[in-house]
Amino acid sequence: MDDRTTIPLDAETKVSESPDDHKTELRLWLRLLTCTALIETEVRRRLRDQFDMTLPRFDLLAQLDRAPNGMTLGELSQRMMVSNGNITGLVDRLAAQRMILRQPSLTDRRVQIVSLTPAGRRHFRAMARENADWIGQIFAGLSPSDISSLMSGLAKTKASARKALNHGVAR
Repeated sequence: MDDRTTIPLDAETKVSESPDDHKTELRLWLRLLTCTALIETEVRRRLRDQFDMTLPRFDLLAQLDRAPNGMTLGELSQRMMVSNGNITGLVDRLAAQRMILRQPSLTDRRVQIVSLTPAGRRHFRAMARENADWIGQIFAGLSPSDISSLMSGLAKTKASARKALNHGVAR
């Protein structure tokens, strides 16, 4: 009998004997995805149930709330990282609800400027306050120290991901 099959490897031995085994990193990635999916699913449910609002529409309203002079469809598309076609559909639905207003640009009539209506701004801000409370409830089981540690760890994770992307490691 081979002793190596019966004795579990410690982490250092495992790495030295199998340097391309990234099980821990894969587990981390899956845990991050699971947490994101759980939180997003709950936020989507609450937006739908309490405000008859979808998350993409809420996100579009959030972008416009930060832009008091409005934004072009192209700017919205870039900020939300979705296609112009997706933005057009969202804008159409929100305009029909009188939450946003479309106006032609003063300098280029082919370009539309989208902005919140006063009622849209009030409605969005009420939803945003509720959303902040929901997020607070979701993270209520974490201590301030837990949150600080996660923020620090996720900042390092973000920097590592950006570095890998910038160096062509992740394609």
